This record gives sequence, structure tokens and C-alpha cells, in this order.
Amino acid sequence: MNPRAFVVRPNLPEKLAPLEELATNLWFSWNPQARALFMRLNADLWIKSYQNPVWMIGALRPEELRKAETDPSFLAEMNAAHRDLKQYLAAPSWFQRQWPQERPLVAYFSCEFGIEESLPIYSGGLGLLAGDHLKSASDLGLPLVGVGLLYQQGYFHQALSNDGWQQERYPDNDWYNMPVRVESGPDGRISASGAPSAGVSDAGRPVRVTVDLAGESVAVQVWSARVGRVPLYLLDTNLPENSPHQRAVTGRLYGGDRDMRIRQEIVLGVGGVRALEALGLRPTVHHMNEGHSAFLVLERIRKLMESERLSFAEAREIVWASSVFTTHTPVPAGNEKFEFDLVRHYLGRLQEQLGLGWTEFAALGQESPGQSPHFNMTVLALKSAASCNGVSKLHGLVSRKMWQVLWPALPEAEIPVGSVTNGVHARSWISRELWDLLVKHLGKNFADDPSQAQAWDKVDGIPDEELWQVREIRGQKLVRLVRRRIEEQMRRRGADVTELRRAEEMLDPAALTFGFARRFATYKRGDLIFTDPDRLHRILTGPGRPVQIVLAGKAHPQDTQGKELIKRLVNFARNDARFVGRVVFVEDYDINVARYLVQGVDVWLNNPRRPLEASGTSGMKAAINMTMNLSFLDGWWDEAYTPDAGWAIGEAAETEGEAERDRIEAQAIYNLIEREIAPKFYDRDDMGLPRKWIAMMKSALKKLAPVFNTHRMVAEYTERMYLPAHRAGARLSARGAAPARSLAAWRGRIARDWHAVRICVEAMGADKEVKAGDRVPVSARVHLGDLKPSDVSVELYHGELDGAAGTLTGAAVEMTTDHAHGPEFVYRAGMVCPRSGQHGWTVRVLPRHPDLVHPHTPPFLTWAD
Repeated sequence: MNPRAFVVRPNLPEKLAPLEELATNLWFSWNPQARALFMRLNADLWIKSYQNPVWMIGALRPEELRKAETDPSFLAEMNAAHRDLKQYLAAPSWFQRQWPQERPLVAYFSCEFGIEESLPIYSGGLGLLAGDHLKSASDLGLPLVGVGLLYQQGYFHQALSNDGWQQERYPDNDWYNMPVRVESGPDGRISASGAPSAGVSDAGRPVRVTVDLAGESVAVQVWSARVGRVPLYLLDTNLPENSPHQRAVTGRLYGGDRDMRIRQEIVLGVGGVRALEALGLRPTVHHMNEGHSAFLVLERIRKLMESERLSFAEAREIVWASSVFTTHTPVPAGNEKFEFDLVRHYLGRLQEQLGLGWTEFAALGQESPGQSPHFNMTVLALKSAASCNGVSKLHGLVSRKMWQVLWPALPEAEIPVGSVTNGVHARSWISRELWDLLVKHLGKNFADDPSQAQAWDKVDGIPDEELWQVREIRGQKLVRLVRRRIEEQMRRRGADVTELRRAEEMLDPAALTFGFARRFATYKRGDLIFTDPDRLHRILTGPGRPVQIVLAGKAHPQDTQGKELIKRLVNFARNDARFVGRVVFVEDYDINVARYLVQGVDVWLNNPRRPLEASGTSGMKAAINMTMNLSFLDGWWDEAYTPDAGWAIGEAAETEGEAERDRIEAQAIYNLIEREIAPKFYDRDDMGLPRKWIAMMKSALKKLAPVFNTHRMVAEYTERMYLPAHRAGARLSARGAAPARSLAAWRGRIARDWHAVRICVEAMGADKEVKAGDRVPVSARVHLGDLKPSDVSVELYHGELDGAAGTLTGAAVEMTTDHAHGPEFVYRAGMVCPRSGQHGWTVRVLPRHPDLVHPHTPPFLTWAD
């Protein structure tokens, strides 16, 4: 049988036509009126469809459609939501007001996007961060497009066996019944080289590109989803003309072996660049969200070499200046790496097109060229992007320490990896009840831009009883969800009537509830609170102060240790009489479960091994819902914690072994719950209100919500990274890329002549005791060889000296020269020591060029002997 496929669209009555537009723009995912509209049509179908309005309206019975089109109140609600969408798309934006003359286009690449349950192409925090990034870009009117992969099976659905072992299920996605569409254009195909092919104009032709995978030309179809104003383009190799081996490339998120992963990342990086070109888009900035998409820099260089007749070095200048890279991984082992044989197998042709020898090509992904055993995607990204950042201040510090190997002569503080702390999209995660209450008391400014701190000051004026009522409502909704999900889990396992009744009694909506939900990697220590089961039992059953715990999360299919961890927790929840009904594990953690948890629990628990949590956005989602955080000072909490907005768990000494540290830190959690958290939660006045707890809720909202949101985050990326990258790329590309050619030639001269640079320190200029605040003159003679003073920056580097460690923590002061001394130049500067103690100083020389984005690339640096 060889059936011919065709697509059937929902047959909506004319009066209900706006439903299609509302269903196909993921704006509905952060608009409660639109979501309520779909639930009103058929609440059971809404839940059954995983909140997918496209599938739902296609499954509605004719009588349901007739009822809706003759219901004046439904039509009024639908038309109001449709009007809101139109106004949202057309309204003047923050970006237009701030930079009316700028015309950037940012291409944001990520291997996963977590926007809504109805688009299951995400697994966890990285994808949810990417989805929230697109939503805030839309709200702010930032010209940005997303690029990712359309996985036929996405990430797995989780089911737990009778003994608690995680089992994975991979249902196929029916994309024609989901909020995505095939992109079409006048000529949808480009050649394997990336150049547009000749073809007959056909407005309905699907946009496709081809990517070479080890000599096999693989077709890639482009789909799109609308995320408010922002288009998200998704690449798909599951096409009849591809071999089964290549159709599977976009089969599963994080699925398969290393061979599959490198093919996925070539399709994402190389195919993504070609897809944007085929769509007629010319991004001026490319943002790599983690290293999975880093092959895009090689394709961009190849394209520039071909179209502008540039050398590799010249094209690389433009690509480097206009690229942004965000790393999310705080440990070396967590970064994507490939064996060199695999890289050579798949990228050998591209290496030849770039005009590089194998050793030179391999060095692009090596920490130590010629020595590192793998091709590291994070290293490729760090070497190819002028703007690099971690996702919290602590993670930035950890990243600079981790990647100092790439800039060995630089002080750690100057490693060019900064930080932009993550955030969450407030409208997507704040409960509807709380949002309505905040709009009522805080006004329109809060709703338009949650990053405006002054709008949140009015939180103190919200009556305590109104805030507490929201918490009670969300707690009740969480309990209902958990009971329903637990009952479904029991039915799948064949539970009898007696067992099913247990689900109806699980959890108490009025009890102090802790939430722990995340990917079950061992470093997150999901079982830390169960270290002493007897003491935990006493806490959970405290007289007049009951406590309960809701757990959820998935382990990677290949993470046996993570699965064992889940099994232990599930057995605590199901089989240990001390915890049954007070500890529950909710299967198949997804966006919907996450939403109920962060909106409904009282305390969000996070206990990773510091500093292995890069950010931790789940805690931010909890905080903006007035949920208190109980967390180690890691990731975002290291910079967010204040005593009136949550609790910080103390750390055991790092000299302790892991088991002893776990024991000590678990005791710290128990102590906080017993001595501070539970007493404060249950300290009620005559009205039954926990006034001190509510004061903390208000403080958390005021201090954390305006900072840890993606409006602030995307604005920060725009101002600090996107616009500088856009301007630098435009500057280097001007006049046939003449500035890029000049800069590349200068780099070549620097590399050739730098060996001659030498420094001879003349004098400190002080022959007497130095007192705090004194200005001390310093001079040095610098031999530049064939280089000129305009090629270099000579700096006095001084600061406090740790004599025991031999380290200098300092600041740089530009030195100036007014004459030469034979073949050398004399440089002078002064330094001021603001306080007493042991100080040190030295002199260094760095390259300097007016078109250089920052002075630490190229990595040439000479220090005085």
C-alpha cells in the first residue's frame, strides 16, 4: 500500500473563525482569557489534548460547534480574546521606543524549546528558559527568531512500574494537529552548498534545505510556530526522500548514541543557518543557547567565504564579532564532546571548504590544541563568539575558572565570560488568581513590564487576607491535581478499589507543603531530605504542625543512577507506612505539573551540590508565586537570597567526604524546618492568618519578582550583547568587508611579530614608605620589535597581593608613552593604594585595534618578568 497524504483542517463555522488564529499562536499559553476560552469549549478535551487547542477544535463534535456559535457570551469572549491578540501584535514595543533607528535581527538557536505542553520539544530547564526567552522577546518587540528541531517523538513520557522503576514511552507527535505549520515560499529549496537553487516560483512550495551528512545529502523541512510576535523555525528530517537512518535524526530529543547527536547538531547548526537564508532572513546576530548549535559558526564562515570572497580568517572576524554564546553547564564533563573520528567523518568536507588543515580545524574545538582528546562544542562556541556568558553571577565565576585554560595568561577575573542571570516569563508562570490580584493592586505598569521594581512596591498594600486566599486556592488546586494524577497512576498499575480510595485522601490542602521537582541527576540530591527517615517522619507528623512533600521529575533514559534515585523516592512514597499519604511522587513531570507545583506549594526545596547548579529557574517560578525558597546558596539563589525572602541551607566543609556532607546538610534542612519554617507557617492570629509568613511572601515578591524575570534578562541581552554584536558585525561587513580584511591582516601581523615584545620595569618611583591614598608613579621600557605603539596597550596592573598564594588581585591602568629610548618605548603611569596591607604590581602588554570587540582576543599577552 502506498497511500497519498493530504491535510484536513478543522471545519469551523464562520462565526468561530477567530478560534483558528487563537489556536495557532502560542500567545494563548500566557493569556488566561484565551486558555479559559478553549476550556469553555470542552474542558475534558482540553486536558486530554495536553492543552493543545489545534487538536481540540478539530475534535469538537458538530453539536458543540453549533452551541458555541449560537452562544452570545462565548462569541463575545472569543472576539475579545481575538481583539487582544491583534492589539498585542500591532502595539508599539519597548524595543521600538528605545532604539527606533536600530535594525538588528537576532537568531536564537536552541536544541529544545519549552513553550507549552502542546509543543512537546523540551525536556527541562534549558528548554523552558529558551521558551521564556522567546515570550519576553515577543512582549518587548525585540526582532528575534528562534531556531530548533522538530522531534517526531520529542522527550519521553514517564511511567513508573510497580517497583518504582522509570519506564519511557515515546508517542509520535501528530504535527498536523499541533500549533505548527509547514513553511512555504516562492522557492523553498536551496542547494547542498547553501546557495539558492534555480526553480519555478510556487508560493505553496515547502521550504526545504539540504545538509551533507557524511556524503549523504539530507533534506530538511522547515516548520514554524508563532510565539506572539516571534517566529520559531523548527527543522525536520522525517521526510520520505531521506533514508530511515537520516529520517531518525529529528526523532528524539537527546536520544540515540554519539553518532546521532552529532548529526542532530549539524542539522541544527548548519541546517538552521541555511533555513534562515532560504526563508529570506538575514540575521545580524546569532545566539547559541548552549553549545549544541555551535556548528552554525562554521557554516556562517563558509557562507561568507563563498559570497564575499573572504579568507577563513577574514570571515571569522565578522562571525566572531556578531555571535553570542550562553553556557549552562558548570562542570567540564557536562559539555558536549565528540570523538575526532566522528567529527572528521561528518565534517571533513566542511573542513576542506573552509580551507583548513585537519590540525587547524580540530584546534577550533580543543582546550589545548594538539593535546585535548575530544572536539568540545563549548570550546568551539567560546572561541567563536565575542560575547559569552554564564547564567548567574556564581556560574559566571565558575565558568571563568573552568575555561581559564583557553586564556592561560589572563587573571581569572578577566576571562571574557560574563554573566546574565536567568529569569522566568512572569505571565506564563504566575497563577491566574495571583495575577488578577496583582493587576488589581499594582496596576497596568506591573502587567506591561514586570521588571519595573517600583511597580512591585505596592505589594505591601495588598490586604493579607487576599494574598492568603490566593495561596489557599492554589493549594487546593494542587491537591486536586495530585490526587487525580495519583489515581491515574494507580489505575495503570491495576490498583483495587481500596487502594484507589487512598488517592482521595492524599495530602492536606491546609498543611505546610514542600515541593521538589526537577531532572533527577544525582548532583541535585533528590533524596537528601530522606537521609534520616525517622527524623523526617517526626517532622511530617509534628503535633499541630503537619508537613507534606510533593516530588516530581524525570531521569535521563541512560542515567541508571538517576533512575535508582527515583525508585528509592517512589518506594518511600508508596510503601513506607511513615510517609504514605504525606509524601507523593507525581509521574510524567511536564509544564502543566510544574505550573501547579510552583503555584501551589508553600516551600520550594533545592539542594544541589554547590556549585553544580548553574541557575535554577524553578526556584524563580516559585518565588514569583509567593512560594518560599529553601535552597543552598548555588545558582541564582546565591545572589537572590535575603533572610526575609526565604532560607539558605548552610554548607558543610568541603574537606568532608560526600556522605558526611550529605548527613550534615540534611540535618541543616531538618533544623530549619523544625525551628524556623514550620513554626512561622503555623503561627496564626485570631483570623487564622500567618502574618509573619505573609510578610515574607510580600518581601519575596517585591525583591525577587522584578529582577528574576525574562523581561529584565532579554533587555540585558539586548543592551549588553545583541546591539553591540549587531553594530560590530555591521561595521566589519561594511564596504565589501574591508574592515574585516584589515582586522584579519592586523591579527596576522600581531601573531607574526608578538614574540619580540619584552618589558623592562624601570622603577616604582617610591623611595619611602607608601601610605594608603598615596599616588605612586611607575615607569617601564617596552620593546615592541616591528610593532608600533598604536598596535598595543601597555597597562600597569596592581592590587592586593596574597603573599602565601603568590596571587595578585588587581586592576589595570593604561600607561602612556611620550618618547622612545633607543629601540624601546618608555611608558609611565601612577597607582593609588586605597588601603593598607601588602600590595603588588606589574606591567603587561596587550594587542589593541579600534575594531577589536574586547582586548583579550587574540590571546596574546606579555607580562613583565
